[in-house]
Amino acid sequence: MKNVFLSFTFLCSSFLIAQEGTNMKKEITPPEKVRFAFEREYPGKVPVWSEEYVGDDADEIRFEARYNVDDRTKAVAIYDNLGNMKAYELQIPFKQLPIKAQSYLKKNYKAKAIREIAMVVDDKKKTTYEVGIEKDSKFYDIVFDAEGGFDVSVEKN
Repeated sequence: MKNVFLSFTFLCSSFLIAQEGTNMKKEITPPEKVRFAFEREYPGKVPVWSEEYVGDDADEIRFEARYNVDDRTKAVAIYDNLGNMKAYELQIPFKQLPIKAQSYLKKNYKAKAIREIAMVVDDKKKTTYEVGIEKDSKFYDIVFDAEGGFDVSVEKN
């Protein structure tokens, strides 16, 4: 069991590092309001900033600050152009998922299919858990609610 956990942790870490390399967005410097909001919330952390356009017509801009919480944990803080936090995503180990989510994953997927796990808190303080799964050469985000109940599965490109 210990070897399985260590293997799983290694796979998750490796995948997150690989994801960062393949999904690299152009590094940018966000507006001062956004930088100030991040520095106030996470003093001493050094982010790598990128931007993404969202919304129905991709007319809203979001600034993503990717940073290391510690030597083994990564996080992403997402802000609008006024410096309001829109979401926070924290990499977590399998054992920190709610028990219901752990049971669902163990029942429906092999341990090696799990590529990444994150706790996500949105701007309304709603917590969800996202688990990246690779199955049949496709990547899926499995989303669970705060109690670990299955919410949705979304195929990623």
